[in-house]
Amino acid sequence: MADLPATPLLDTVSTPDDLRKLRPDQLRQLADELRTETISAVGTTGGHLGSGLGVVELTTAIHYVFDTPRDRLVWDVGHQCYPHKILTGRRDRIRTLRQGGGLSGFTKRSESEYDPFGAAHSSTSISAALGFAVANKIAGTPGKGIAVIGDGAMSAGMAYEAMNNAEQAGNRLVVILNDNDMSIAPPVGGLSAYLSRDRVESRVPRHPRTRQEACAPPAAPVPQRRAQDRRVRARHDDGRDAVRGTGLLLCRPDRRS
Repeated sequence: MADLPATPLLDTVSTPDDLRKLRPDQLRQLADELRTETISAVGTTGGHLGSGLGVVELTTAIHYVFDTPRDRLVWDVGHQCYPHKILTGRRDRIRTLRQGGGLSGFTKRSESEYDPFGAAHSSTSISAALGFAVANKIAGTPGKGIAVIGDGAMSAGMAYEAMNNAEQAGNRLVVILNDNDMSIAPPVGGLSAYLSRDRVESRVPRHPRTRQEACAPPAAPVPQRRAQDRRVRARHDDGRDAVRGTGLLLCRPDRRS
């Protein structure tokens, strides 16, 4: 076997509980070492490399901030999970990925309590996380459902059906849209075009008048529309998301660096 990379800080982290003991200023080094270890492991066994590399910092942040495994983390698509496996007690077997009797290339419930949902393919994460969140809400137990969904997986109808039902979870559901501009191949379609346009426009300064005109409401809305607008404004003024407390976070790699 090739020489293993030097990862002195990562060597002290076996589980997310160990990770949460680190200082915030140590997380950059931890993420760098996690990336190095992921490359080394996939270089030994083969497997999905780019998808895991794209979520190294995100994986570190999620396990640092949230209380996994009590907060149920679902990856979509599941082959982003190699860094997740390294941080959740499976580093000693990471070089058995996709080998007979070794670790699965996707999340697998029988492997770890940190894999609450086993899925290899896309667009099921929000429904699964919603189920975990609502179950905890009904039982009166703590714990969130966290879905990490890629921009390619987000284009399927099941993801939108789940978002339509997300109100039932209140603030127990967190959806992270990992907009990395890549699916199993370069993405196509209206959602991809919208996210790409938004990505570019968010970096281009706009004239205030242009933004105001683009966001202006109709000049004379009908009474029903007025009532609807008041409800929407009241909901936002009350500090809640349009889907009553559900957190939707947008994660984008910074391609300028």
